[in-house]
Amino acid sequence: MTTWYFNYGSDRIGPFDEKQAIDQARQNPNGYCWRQGFTDWLPISQVTELQGDAVAAPPPPPPVGPGAAHEIDYQIFGEDMQFVEVELDPGESAVAEAGAMMYKDAVVQMETIFGDGSAQSSQGGFMDKLVGAGKRLVTGESLFTTVFTHGGPQGKAHVAFAAPYPGTIIAAKLSDYGGRLICQKDSFLCAAKGVQIGIHFQKKILTGLFGGEGFIMQKLDGTGLAFLHAGGTVVQRDLKAGETLHVDTGCLVALTDSVHYDIQQAGNVKSIIFGGEGLFFATLTGPGHVWLQSLPFSRMAGRMLAAAPQRTGGGGRGEGSLLGSLGDLLDGDNF
Repeated sequence: MTTWYFNYGSDRIGPFDEKQAIDQARQNPNGYCWRQGFTDWLPISQVTELQGDAVAAPPPPPPVGPGAAHEIDYQIFGEDMQFVEVELDPGESAVAEAGAMMYKDAVVQMETIFGDGSAQSSQGGFMDKLVGAGKRLVTGESLFTTVFTHGGPQGKAHVAFAAPYPGTIIAAKLSDYGGRLICQKDSFLCAAKGVQIGIHFQKKILTGLFGGEGFIMQKLDGTGLAFLHAGGTVVQRDLKAGETLHVDTGCLVALTDSVHYDIQQAGNVKSIIFGGEGLFFATLTGPGHVWLQSLPFSRMAGRMLAAAPQRTGGGGRGEGSLLGSLGDLLDGDNF
């Protein structure tokens, strides 16, 4: 027997069998309904059939309406190369970047979707999905995201997402930070379904040109958990009203919407030329919360590129040899 639940604002009623569900839908179609097999609550008016497998459904997940998200549990593993394992109840979902999955339980269903996977994107029309995908494209991300849903009738299920390079995974519940975070374009890893992934424009031209993150950053809206990845070690600072922090532009990971972000010239001409810190650094003024990374990926990639051999046809394996270049000639690789 298929079991149905109905949600009207803050009131949730059920369970109902099929006949009772039909009667309830006719009496009041202005709400949401859920049964086993649904990955989300659906508007009653959009459900034309009430049928399913004769399996008693578990208590459904909370409805994902505007600003709401699934309540998921998690655990972060590792030190330098971390991954996060998300625990899902039946019907709960997590959304992640394409290619971020490390492993999942067999009952976790995987679906690649167009857009950011939020309720607004998945329940909207074609134009809503197109706008959501366009936002991701502008921020340099893939047009598609992947939704992982616990499709089993009971118990817990797990899915894990791995960091793309050495660093630290940050878990942030958006409801604790005013429902919005502004972050660098490539920091988003995964989130509870319902979190919206948008774009944030830098209003000042100089900030956009020299702020390290460009004119466009990512914006995460909602109430659920979001997971960000940063390079190296992460430092969190809670800035008081009027408190200002000077930061290397590449070391900024994320900030709350209340923090004022600007840039400032890095000292005098001598400091700019010989200081090695670039022309500008970021100024962050509270109140609000900021996350900083000790090793931006651009800095690590630059060091790797500088250390890479600049010639073709051989590696740099002999760089620690006393013979140096002569040793490369004698090792046989160049013949």
